Amino acid sequence: MNPRTVATAFRVVAVAEALSWLGLLIGMYVKWIAQSSEVGVQVFGPIHGGIFLLYCLVALVAARVLRWSPGTLLLALAASVPPFATVWFERWAQRAGRLPARGVLAQN
Repeated sequence: MNPRTVATAFRVVAVAEALSWLGLLIGMYVKWIAQSSEVGVQVFGPIHGGIFLLYCLVALVAARVLRWSPGTLLLALAASVPPFATVWFERWAQRAGRLPARGVLAQN
């Protein structure tokens, strides 16, 4: 697999996972605080669950292709649990050199 493609896929899925968290949190607010509708949870619950699983799968692939240490992989997987932490991990991984910066692998 192409490291550039894997890094791009990881970035996209990390942001999608965070956005699905946002939708689910809004849905939970409407359901439990506003007590007006369960539609948000019914819609975003399965969407978030699917993207969560996809994020975990892409993190496993990225760990193999990008040669992450077990600690980095564990941190990536742990970031899937708290809301919006996948975006934090993606930014951290890029700064720490574990996720190539956009365009860096374009010459290879």
